[in-house]
Amino acid sequence: FGNTCYCNSVLQALYFCRPFRESVLAYKSQQKKKESLLVCLADLFHSIATQKKKVGVIPPKRFISRLRKENGEQAAPAHATPLARMKSGPEHANSSEFTSDPSITIDLFDNYMQQDAHEFLNYLLNTVADILQEEKKQGKQSGRPKSDSGSASSDVTQPENKAEPTWVHDIFQGTLTNETRCLSCETVSSKDEDFLDLSVDVEQNTSITHCLRDFSDTETLCSEYKYYCESCCSKQEAQKRMRVKKLPMILALHLKRFKYMEQLQRYTKLSYRVVFPLELRLFNTSGDAVNLDRMYDLVAVVVHCGSGPNRGHYITIVKSHGFWLLFDDDIVEKIDAQALEEFYGLTSDISKNSESGYILFYQSRQ
Repeated sequence: FGNTCYCNSVLQALYFCRPFRESVLAYKSQQKKKESLLVCLADLFHSIATQKKKVGVIPPKRFISRLRKENGEQAAPAHATPLARMKSGPEHANSSEFTSDPSITIDLFDNYMQQDAHEFLNYLLNTVADILQEEKKQGKQSGRPKSDSGSASSDVTQPENKAEPTWVHDIFQGTLTNETRCLSCETVSSKDEDFLDLSVDVEQNTSITHCLRDFSDTETLCSEYKYYCESCCSKQEAQKRMRVKKLPMILALHLKRFKYMEQLQRYTKLSYRVVFPLELRLFNTSGDAVNLDRMYDLVAVVVHCGSGPNRGHYITIVKSHGFWLLFDDDIVEKIDAQALEEFYGLTSDISKNSESGYILFYQSRQ
């Protein structure tokens, strides 16, 4: 299999996340900037979006080269990557296929082999956010008025190290609240934590809703794990749970399908059957959550194919103009919505090849 399939699959999924694609294309339309991973990504998305041919190949060599350059990695041949560009209407959904052919691969994310797609997604989103924040910071410094003493004027009281949110955060960032209740005095303390994606454990014959409920299950802290209660000024038994406080525009869910097995001394793949619906509503929210009734629609799925983390392949399924398209390297085909059931996983625990959903992208209906 091509060593860039983890990169290909994530780029394909992100291109069909409309808010992300539109933000990247809007960035491309701004004034010329020095080359960065984001500039290369914007050029790639722009090339796909503005292609006039119905079928063609767009090699994202600049993007892959930049990624390799930033991480000092070596290159090697790899398979082609498809990036579909849909025309303005669903009537073009079958015929508008564009493939990109990166002839280079990156070894940076190969430490855990086929867990790379999730690692790459995290790397890409954080890198793009860092670039945007640095550009904002430099823009403020270059245009900041000076006072008579030479120091910054109006916003001098703002913490210099506090990063401003970017459109990456506007699209993908949600907030978790970690609630801990002391079982002695009933005092509840909470701490908020931002996320760009949620990683959830998987179990056999379950669903995404079940996984999310388990994610927010109440955990009792006792014995040597007692909680230090500020009100009691001592360690006490407590109950702890994690709930969603702020729902993101695009919810990226990572299914933790690779688990280290102590008895085997290696990672193994959990090909469990986990149903992911076309529509999703989160129920593991906090009492003060914003947009409690927000509905999500599935727009993309990164699928891992193979029997374990050390071997395998990634493909991507996306929704565009009401059609479901499957991307497998340089092959793009239209599939029925019912065909998504084939990627839930296996009902048997026997370790064998499986094509199972690994990263799910749900887009809010606003």
